[in-house]
Amino acid sequence: LVAGVVIAAAAFSAAGQQAPVQAPPPAAAAPAARIGFVNTERVMREVIPAQQAQKRLKTEVDKRDQEMRALVAQMKKLEIALEKNSPPLSEAERRVKQREFTELNRDFERKKQDYAEELALRRNEAVGPVLEQANRAIRRVAEQENLDAVFQEAAFASQRIDITEKVIKAVNAGAPPAGK
Repeated sequence: LVAGVVIAAAAFSAAGQQAPVQAPPPAAAAPAARIGFVNTERVMREVIPAQQAQKRLKTEVDKRDQEMRALVAQMKKLEIALEKNSPPLSEAERRVKQREFTELNRDFERKKQDYAEELALRRNEAVGPVLEQANRAIRRVAEQENLDAVFQEAAFASQRIDITEKVIKAVNAGAPPAGK
């Protein structure tokens, strides 16, 4: 058999033709990958632990906002006093008021920046554990559904592959009671 193939190849070579190449046998069709999609923004809006974290954060934010509003009101009051009373004030008094206003404004800007940084930190502290819990739920649902991959961002995702609702239910099933 090997000699026949060599002779046939030699005959084709001598004739200036190439030996016909046999196609490899068809491979077994690979199973299609199973994918899923989860809308993490919706998960983080609708799961109970995220809602509880948002309520706690809102309480802190509201208290801080009141402090900032009081500082703004104080600055406006001082600014109005400067504008109204500017002509009757002596040059020294006007400079003192302007310096006071500048310091108050600087203090406000510093507090505003500190507040923004602290708020971002508190938000990460509050949302971080919930995000971890959601990621564990995504993994559990993916394993239950025998999914090969789960995407969290997509330009389009069919309802057929959307596992968001299952993830929300899984997170809420493991959530502590609302009182905690």
